[in-house]
This record gives sequence, structure tokens and C-alpha cells, in this order.
Amino acid sequence: MTRELITIDATEAVARVAYRVNEVIAIYPITPSSGMGEFADAWSAAGVKNVWGTVPMVVEMQSEGGAAGAVHGALTSGSLTTTFTASQGLLLMIPNMYKIAGELTPTVFHVSARSLAAQGLSIFGDHSDVTSARSTGYAMLASRSVQEAQDMALISQMATLEARIPFLHFFDGFRTSHEVNKIELLSDDDIRSMIDLDQVIAHRKRGLSPDRPMMRGTAQNPDVYFQGRETVNPFYNACPEIVQDAMDKFAQVTGRKYNLFDYAGAPDAERIIIVMGSGAETAEDTALYLNQKGEKVGVVTVHLYRPFSLKHLLAALPATTRKIAVLDRTKEPGAGGEPLYMDVITAINEGLATGEAPFKSLPIIVGGRYGLSSKEFTPGMVKRIFDELKADQPKNHFTIGIIDDVTFSSLDDYDTDFSIMDDKTVQCLFFGLGADGTVGANKNSIKIIGEETDNSAQGYFVYDSKKSGSVTISHLRFGSKPIRAPYLIGNNDANFVACHQFSFLERLDVLKYAKPGGVFLLNSIYDENEVWDKLPVEVQKAIIGKKLRFYVIDGYEVAHKTGMGGRINTIMQTCFFAISGVLPRDEAIAQIKKSIKKTYGKRGEAVVQSNFEAVDSTLAHLREVKVPAQVTSSVTRRPAVSDKAPEFVQNVLGKMIASEGDSLPVSGMPVDGTFPTGTTMWEKRNIALEIPVWEPDLCIQCGKCAFVCPHAVIRQKVYAPAELEGAPATFKHVDAKFKEMPGMLFTIQVAPEDCTGCALCVEVCPAKDKTQVGRKAINMAAQPPLRESERENWEFFLTLPETDRTQFEPGTVKNSQLLQPLFEFSGACAGCGETPYVKLLSQLFGDRSLVANATGCSSIYGGNLPTTPWAFNHEGRGPAWSNSLFEDNAEFGLGMRLTLDKQGEFAAELLRDLSAKVGDQLVTAILEADQKTDAGIAAQRERVAALKTALQGDKDPKAVLLLSLADFLVRKSVWILGGDGWAYDIGYGGLDHVLASGRNVNVLVMDTEVYSNTGGQASKATPRAAVAKFAANGKGIPKKDLGMIAMAYGYVYVARVAMGANDQHTLRAFLEADRYDGPSLIIAYSHCIAHGIDMRKGLEQQKLAVQSGIWPLFRYNPGLIDEGKNPLVIDSKDPTVPVEQYAYNETRYRMLVQSDEHRAEMLMRQARSDVQKRWELYRQMAEIEYKAHEDNQ
Repeated sequence: MTRELITIDATEAVARVAYRVNEVIAIYPITPSSGMGEFADAWSAAGVKNVWGTVPMVVEMQSEGGAAGAVHGALTSGSLTTTFTASQGLLLMIPNMYKIAGELTPTVFHVSARSLAAQGLSIFGDHSDVTSARSTGYAMLASRSVQEAQDMALISQMATLEARIPFLHFFDGFRTSHEVNKIELLSDDDIRSMIDLDQVIAHRKRGLSPDRPMMRGTAQNPDVYFQGRETVNPFYNACPEIVQDAMDKFAQVTGRKYNLFDYAGAPDAERIIIVMGSGAETAEDTALYLNQKGEKVGVVTVHLYRPFSLKHLLAALPATTRKIAVLDRTKEPGAGGEPLYMDVITAINEGLATGEAPFKSLPIIVGGRYGLSSKEFTPGMVKRIFDELKADQPKNHFTIGIIDDVTFSSLDDYDTDFSIMDDKTVQCLFFGLGADGTVGANKNSIKIIGEETDNSAQGYFVYDSKKSGSVTISHLRFGSKPIRAPYLIGNNDANFVACHQFSFLERLDVLKYAKPGGVFLLNSIYDENEVWDKLPVEVQKAIIGKKLRFYVIDGYEVAHKTGMGGRINTIMQTCFFAISGVLPRDEAIAQIKKSIKKTYGKRGEAVVQSNFEAVDSTLAHLREVKVPAQVTSSVTRRPAVSDKAPEFVQNVLGKMIASEGDSLPVSGMPVDGTFPTGTTMWEKRNIALEIPVWEPDLCIQCGKCAFVCPHAVIRQKVYAPAELEGAPATFKHVDAKFKEMPGMLFTIQVAPEDCTGCALCVEVCPAKDKTQVGRKAINMAAQPPLRESERENWEFFLTLPETDRTQFEPGTVKNSQLLQPLFEFSGACAGCGETPYVKLLSQLFGDRSLVANATGCSSIYGGNLPTTPWAFNHEGRGPAWSNSLFEDNAEFGLGMRLTLDKQGEFAAELLRDLSAKVGDQLVTAILEADQKTDAGIAAQRERVAALKTALQGDKDPKAVLLLSLADFLVRKSVWILGGDGWAYDIGYGGLDHVLASGRNVNVLVMDTEVYSNTGGQASKATPRAAVAKFAANGKGIPKKDLGMIAMAYGYVYVARVAMGANDQHTLRAFLEADRYDGPSLIIAYSHCIAHGIDMRKGLEQQKLAVQSGIWPLFRYNPGLIDEGKNPLVIDSKDPTVPVEQYAYNETRYRMLVQSDEHRAEMLMRQARSDVQKRWELYRQMAEIEYKAHEDNQ
């Protein structure tokens, strides 16, 4: 039987099987498992049926714990039910997993295995999460490739129904989940034939029903609980054979044979590696390669990890085994060894004791750790482990792939150039910029190659956890043989290298990967006649030395002319096919257009046609460069960071910036995950093609450009004329127009190398040239010609003194922007709608703030290595920032507040006790200080400094204690930051409790109305009629009104703001929230790339959201009640524009019109009604008369 071959990733392959064998699917987004839920939701919305002819019900929950609870409920009432998760999400499911297993309920949880947050968060893959769940009672089945992930998804479903033991099917996050590969697809008939309908019906009959009442989940006492736990033993004893039977049946249907433990290698192997997950494929292929060289080595791949079958492991091992290395992709600090290692030792020792082992004497068994957080695991590392096993006493508890210079666990000297790749396999690398479409285009390319040719194909995409604007590297392989290479393309291995950003050449060695005689494609604003002399020396040397064929295209020019904006993906994809010759040119173009239609059709015909036009225009602009024989450049690749940077930044962070973090030794890393702040200033990404240029003659000094700048690259200062001494010739200035500071000069300056070119500053600028249409007080201009001069200007600007914040009030937009941002140059998307609010917070309160940040976009652009945008001022003060988890951020922040309150209270007690020593006057001044203003806080700092001076050297225990606590006497603010996924969903319970506590915390919710960080899934903040992942047919219910809920307490300050609609209102809300002595909540409209908008128009969308009534602006200040005033003030006017005028500027609304016009119209009518009802309710609330009560006066 010939089966369909398809090129997909493991998330789709697994979801496809899981969807077809279940009836209920409860989901919640978490990277890298979210794609499985997204596919299931999309199929359900499209009416795709499972193998029994019904459309599964897919429901998004508020958290992974909620999803597990829903799964448990659906299972216990008789539905076939599944879920998808990873990492912390799996840990939140553990309590329910114990229950599900304890009740012998069949189900399969599909897990893209991922690191757990420890000293830092990582979204990448290892087995930390699944090994943490190994005691739940779930059977655990591991897959090592895309093909296996599909197959094991079905095998686990077959086995769970018969065994009644729930299964956790796992595969490596990213390395397997996001690898695109060519696989043999299981048909619906295949799937149906392998599921025993009698077992399905038996599961249904065990479901709770009032028609056959019974109870489950009793409370048990010491007399019987123990016995109850032991009742399940026969089921676990039988499980391994049930799984093997399922594998055997699968083999009969498909021809693909699996075992619980699969052995590959020499039949008389003496050195064995035991491993599970994607690393097993690398180890196996390396062993087979070494077998051909005469080495007696082998690999055991673990499929069934729980129940761990001693019998089947021993049957897989050769009788000749002398030495074994057991590899774990996790770390268990303090244990005698990692989990798989301990299991193997136990099994072999028991096997020897019972006589079941194939050998008579105990082999030497060592354990090793590898691949944490998707760290590379290559054939060279496998060979090094096999070589280590040649030693009489191989190193135990070793690590591979890192340099451990602290406890010296690592096997360091492995051959990084060792390769087992077939010489005929074509390997290609593409360097792109996040959000430029490079990854998407390459996914399409690998699908075209895999499905339109006889070639096998593999695609893997490397990107860090930062937002769009970071480097992405696409690794594509194709060839006549199946590609089993779960590791990256190495140095000198790539037949084709494409660099889609010219500026990457200044800081990254992209051509170290190029194979001699290969092809180099560069997206360049310089044409084929001038590009050579613009290249760094190192690039010229590589091109000449490796005899590379060199092509250039100005992709941005083509994109601009064809209406593609900044997305060059289709253009560069067309170049790749034109140069590589993988397909005949006409056929390649036809396939690209077919892919475009499929990918972008739902976004409208205009988008499709723009892409078509880009394809047609590309070849006319593609040029081959005649490579000179000599190096001619005077430009060299710049260092990762300046030599003026601190030592840690140069030696540690600099290596990460240069993509050399893998070479850092253990000793280079902080032991507890604590890193310095203020480090983005050294990164200098240079990703903007255009930057703002200030026109002093038009400027009205309103401060709006600096106010809205997402990356704090536009700054303004007021300073004395004498400070201009030594200014560069091109440094601009005018007389300042600030009444508080007469006789001063004013400058607006841009950081040219940190700007992302979003142009929000230009859009918001109100000052227009009446003599020249389009010219404003700030305008965009090409960055390269301005870079050097503006860099000098920026560096001089930084030497100008900051304006003394005690000498003016920051209550106006222009004044507020004289305050130094202590959040700068983040990795957020160009034009980000969140970061202007964060930056404003840092300006107003940063020098006295503790920040608790929920996991999400704001924690990633705020705390993702290598650098952090949270900064400090010239006094060394700045925000102290930390991220705990996604779900507990409000509680985490409350804990910070509790410390401030308690330690401040304790310090005050000690201060009173020591008044005789310190002096009554100073004690009274400190305890009664007014710290409502910056001037008041500055005065208190001086008093506390005097106190600390007085306490120095005093050995009195109370004095020693007070000295350690004195800084708590200065007012500090706690800000709790996060997105709507946290505040409306997973963290809402905690947020509600913290607001109800009455404690003085400030909460900033940056509401993008989707889970932006995990890819745009719906939250309870998603408005009706909007399409999002997990809401593929448009959200059918209204947005949750978080502000209304918080106002119900009556003592929480609440504001809803939108900077693009009213910047002064936003500023006022922040100042009032911080001043309010109690809990405050600011909900900030944050336009997002996930909305499908032109990000340059983000502020205009904010304005339309307010004008349409979608986002009414208000402030609810409980302090007004005491004055006999209504605490609710509506700060926006009645709606003046239709909801559609706002909504249909965004793809998230428009795409439903394309796919289901009738539903789109129905939901839009309901959305209009939502606006009217909510506006009327708010208006009525704002009109209620309040009277001051005597007990409040």
C-alpha cells in the first residue's frame, strides 16, 4: 500500500492523530506545544471530523491546571479526551495526573518536552518536565523524530485504551516539535483500524452517569489507603506487553517496526549508549557509521520510559556489553544520578541477580548529561562518549557539549568537525530578522522541495526567545536519502548561505558555515557594482578564500515597489530557487505562487497579489557579483560590544551577542541567575534602515515623539549653554521653551544604532511644515549615511547632565520626557505597543521601583539574555526586576510589597529605639517625612544617608540591624507587570486576591487582547468578532471587563488608558496610581503585531479604538469618594466612529470576512451592541451622585 508523503513538523503530525482519536480537547498555550492546540482548534472550526465522524469539541482553558481539570472531568464522564502541554504547564497538571492515573482512566497527554525555569527561564527542549512527572503513574512513551512522533501518538492511544493506564507521549521541544521533515502519513483508515472500538465503548461505560450512579474520588483513611494504592499493580505489570503488542500491530499495518527498547549497532558491541528522545537518532546514526569503521558500538533507544521494563531492556542489550553510558537530557541536583541512569543501574543489577541479564558480570555503567535547553548534541559528541568508554575507568556523571571548569564534569575535547552527513545532501542556511518572514518562507520552501520533488527534506529554525527584530537562522537540508540529523548545520558545511540583513555582516561570521565552492546570497541596498567595497574585510576574505559564488538583491526596494512593506520573505525565497536549481525556474515560481495562495489567501486577495508581484519582480533585480581577486575593504567586523563596556559585558554577554555563547565555560555564568542591568546600551543592533531626524526649526518641544518611542531611542534634554563645549559640529540645539528653566538650550537626539525604524515618532509629531507637504519636526531618513555622525551626537548627548527631577513637576507630557528612561533599547518588536508604557513607568518611578514581571512578552523583551533594557541612573539607582512564573506574578509582587512594609516597619521600630543615639530631630524628620514628590523622596534619601553615617561603626546589635534596613525608610513602589493572558486568565485568581488585599501595589496590564508571546492565542481579553489562535472562527463572546470587576471592590484605583488616544490622560493615570495609597490597576491598550496591522499606524489604531467606544478611557479613584465626588471619571467622548472603521484596519477582524462573511457580519453586529451597552453602563455609573460621609471627614 502506497501512503501519502507529506512534509510537516511534529506538532502538526501529533495533533493530526490526537484530533482524530478524541472527542474533547482542552487546551492552553505554552511554547513549544501551542501549535498542537492551534491545529486542533482550526480543524474543529473548519468542521473536520475525527475517525468516528464527529467534530471534536476544543475548549481553551484559563491555565494548564484548568485544562487538566477539564480533561479529568471529561474523562471521568466517558469522553475520549486529550491535551497538549510542556514545561511549567505540565507541572501545573501534575495534581490531576495523579488523580487520573489513580482512577485508571485512559488518556494521552502529548508533551513537547521543555526545560523548567530554574536559575532562568528557557523555552527550549529537554526532559526536565517529563522526568518531573515520572511518579504520577502515567506511562511515558518517547519519540525521537517527526515520523516517530506521529506514530507514537497513535501507539500510545492504542495502548492506553487497553491498559487503562494514562499515557504521556513526549518528544523534544523545538528540536523535534518544530523540525519540518518528510514523513509517511497515517490515513484515517489506518488510524481507525488500529483503535479497538470495544475498548472505546468500555471507556464510555466506565464514565459517570446518573443512569448508572456510582461515586469516584472518595476520601480514604490510614486503614485502607495503602491497600488501595497497591491495587493497580497488575495493570502496570501488564502495560509493557500491551505497548509492545500495539507496536507489533502498528508494524503489521504500516511496516514500521518499533520496540520498547530498540537496539541498533554491532551485534557483538561492547560499548553501548542508552538514550531517549531526538538524541537517540544522532547516537544511532553515529554508531552505525562507526560500525562501518570497525568499532563495536551500539545504541539502545528508550521508547517506553514508564513503566520501565527490566525484561525488555535486558533483551535489547547485546551479551557482549562491557560498558554502558546512559544519557539524560535533564539535571536532578542532589540526586545520586539522573533518572534514566538510575533506572538502568537498577534494572541491570536486578537482572544479574535474577539471571535475566544476557551477560554474567556487571558492565561498567556511567551516566552523562547532554542537551539541556536544546543545547546541540552532535555526532562528534557521540563519538567522544564512545571514545570515553574505551577507558578503563570512564568518567561518570559527565557532561557533554559544555565546558565545565568548575566541577570538571565535561568531556571537552570532542571533534567539532566530525561529520556523518551524506556528501550528496544539500545544506542551506538563511540568516533573517525576526518578523521579516524569512522563517515562514523557508518553511514553505522545504515543503515545496519535500512534496514537489522526490527529495527528502528537513527544515529547522533557530531563533531566540526575544521578539521580532532578533536574528533567525533557518537550517534546510534536502537529498535523495531520508534525513535523520537532529542537529544544526556546522562550519564549512553549507552549500548555500543567504544573509537577509546586510548589518549582520558587521557583527556575525555568517560565512564560517559556507562550504568551499558554495553560494552566498546577500540582501543589500548596494548594487553589484558597489557592494564589494562595503563588505567587511573578513567577508571578502571568506568569499575569495572559499571561492564562493556571490549574488545580491535589494530586497527592500522590491518589497517597497510591490507593496510588501518590510517583508522580504517571498523575494529572498524566489532568489533561492532561482540560484539553487532545486527545481526548474518556471516550476519553482509556480510552486511559490501556489504556496502564497495557500498561506495568505485568508488575508485577502490584495495580499496575495502583492506577493505575486514580488515574485515576478525579483528575478529582474537579482545580480551576480564578479568577485575580485584581492581584498579591498577598509572595514572590519566590529566587536560585539565596545571596549568601554564592563568586563562582564565584554567577556560574557559579548560572547552571547556574537552568537558564541556555547563557548562560555560554567565559571562564566552567575551561580544564582543574577545579572547586571543596563546592558542593552552596549548591544548596538543596527537593524533600522531608516531613523528619525530632528528638524529644530519646526519643533514645538511637546515631547510626544520621546513619549511614544517604544525603545527609548529618542531623548530630549534641557541644559545650560555652557554644556555645549566640545559638541560635534552636527549636534543640533535650540532655545528651550520650558518656563521652569529659562535661558536654557533644548535638544532632541536619536540613538541611531538602537533605533528599530518603527516611525511612531513621525506619526505622532504634530508640528508640520506649512511650506512642504509631508515634512514634520521629525522625519525618517536612511540610517547608513547618518550612522557615524549621529553616533557621535548621541555619545555627546549622553554626557549632558540629566535635568534635576526635584526642580520641576512631571505632570505634563513634555516635562515627563525630561526624565531619564530606565528602560531602554529592548528587544521588543519595532513599533511595540507595550514598551512605551513600561518606559514611562521607568521614567516616573524607576529609581525607586521593584518590578515583578509575569512571564510573557514583557518578561522576554525585559529579561532575556544576552542583555537587559532595565537600566540605572548616574546615582546607580534603577528598577530592581524579577520574573517568577506566568501564573503567580501578582502574588510574587505582593511578596515584594510585604518585604517593603515589614522591613520599613522594623526599621521604624529600631529608629525609635535608637533615638537617643541618632537624635530626636532626625528620627522625627525621617518618620514624618512627606514622600509624595520627587523632591520629598530626595530629601528623605539625604536624611537616611545622614542616619547611616551616624550608625557606621556602632556595634550595638540594634544599630547593626538598622544600618541593614535603613534604605527601607525611603519610599519605594512595587509595580506588577504583565499581559492580558496573565491578568485575565492564568493569573487572574492571584491578581484578584492581591487587589483585594488592600496593599499598596501597582499593577500594569499591557492588554494586547491575545497571548502575544506564545503566538497570538485568544484570551478572555480577546474581543468579540476577532480571530485569534484558539478562536479560529472568530471569538463569539465579549471581552472580559477587568476594570469593571476591579472597581467592584470600591478601594482599588483603576484606569483604562490608551497612549495613542490621549497621552496626557495616560501620564495622569500613572501618577495618580503611584500616589494612591492602596492597590492600583492600569489597563493599557497595547497595539500588537499579532493584530495584523501596519505597526507604524499603531497609535492611530489606539485612537480609533477609543473613538469607536471599543476602549473607553476612564479613571476610578476611590480617594474622590471621601470628597463627596463620584470616583469614576470617563475621560473619552461618546463614540463617534463605527466599530468597523476601527476593526477592519486589522487582519484579525478582516480575515473572518474572508473565511465566513455571514459569521463575521453577525459577530460585528453583536460587537457594536457590546460597545453601546458598555458605554451606557459606564455613563450611568459616572453620573451617580456621591455624598461625603461624616466618618470620612
